Amino acid sequence: MTLFGDSRAMAPLASRLRPDSLDEFVGQEHLLGPGKVLRQLIERDQISSMIFWGPPGVGKTTLASIIAGKTKSEFINFSAVTSGIKEIREVMNRAEQSRRVGLRTVLFVDEIHRFNKAQQDAFLPYVEKGSIILIGATTENPSFEINAALLSRCRVFVLKALEEADLIRLLENALRNPRGFGNQNVKISADNIKAIAAFADGDARTALNTLEMAVLNGEISAEGITVTTEGLSQCISRKSLLYDKTGEEHYNLISALHKSMRNSDPDAAIYWMMRMLEGGENPLYIARRLIRFASEDVGMADSRALQVAVAVYQACHFLGMPECDVHLTHAVVYLSMAPKSNALYTACESCKRDVREKNAEPVPMQIRNAPTGLMKELGYGKGYEYAHDTEEKLTHMQCMPEGLKDRIYYHPTEEGEEKKTAERLKEIKKFREDK
Repeated sequence: MTLFGDSRAMAPLASRLRPDSLDEFVGQEHLLGPGKVLRQLIERDQISSMIFWGPPGVGKTTLASIIAGKTKSEFINFSAVTSGIKEIREVMNRAEQSRRVGLRTVLFVDEIHRFNKAQQDAFLPYVEKGSIILIGATTENPSFEINAALLSRCRVFVLKALEEADLIRLLENALRNPRGFGNQNVKISADNIKAIAAFADGDARTALNTLEMAVLNGEISAEGITVTTEGLSQCISRKSLLYDKTGEEHYNLISALHKSMRNSDPDAAIYWMMRMLEGGENPLYIARRLIRFASEDVGMADSRALQVAVAVYQACHFLGMPECDVHLTHAVVYLSMAPKSNALYTACESCKRDVREKNAEPVPMQIRNAPTGLMKELGYGKGYEYAHDTEEKLTHMQCMPEGLKDRIYYHPTEEGEEKKTAERLKEIKKFREDK
């Protein structure tokens, strides 16, 4: 209680509903389901240094809060945003003093990836000595953002984006729970709850914040509060409120985008891409499809297309929506206007069929490695020709298995830069035919 009433009641919905136990926690069944290792470590208070890695709103801080309630150790909450080396050393010295009298210290560091190398190094000796049990939370890949020495002393637990069913369960609980809207008689349709869950895209905090905004802007009557589709649409700011990212319309739109680019129609491609974004589609999903398109439909006709697509995926990862929409537009236009070749795709599919349907052919002896004397005696590597020793940097050596020696998978086109590849391949084949 405060001078102004119950402070928890005035907190945002996501804070009011923060679980106090693992039984209330929603999602992450692969880590916290019955018998799973992380659940057992928490319940037995036997945790060691660990990193929680996952997107926003999946429960990293909530798990730390549950651990704080379960552990018999001193629990210190630390933020990488507001703390520096001085604060780290003060906490470490306090933890070292506690260790000397037999007390453990659990240190939770939110957004640990924001610490620089020097700040992360300050933790290392105390983690090694056992002065602290470090729990870090990060949205970034720990392999790139956390020092290797520190990371090697921590166990990484990957938290996944919540499933739509998890979010629906979370929202329904918020409507029933007295800490949420359980005392306010809120009426909202199942379709609108599903729309909020779809919009949240795996983020529990976004789902609860959106629900709270919708209820606060709902229609008030003597019977209670009604959340209408029109009111929710304003909160979500999406025209396609009920766009289903796993249903037929999802596949219709990605098909339309793919075929518009293949048909070199940048205007249509931009339109279908924007329909998906405005419907709440994850921009990284679109970016992944563009990477596939760059090799499947452009390929060797313009190998830079793959570089552009991968760069745009990274830009979407760094920025997210709404800023990354222009980067996706960049890739969509580039891919639409690039020369087209499906030679890589057809080569891939043709070879895949042979590998699956034909017998596994033995590797020709001449291109086998021979690291031991016995293998040399058996003929491994016999007849191998080193291409760099020749003037043409080519040999007549057969690399295909005997049963497939005349099989051709890659048929280059005359489109764009692939024309040069076709000419080069023709020269190579002529050289080998003239032996």
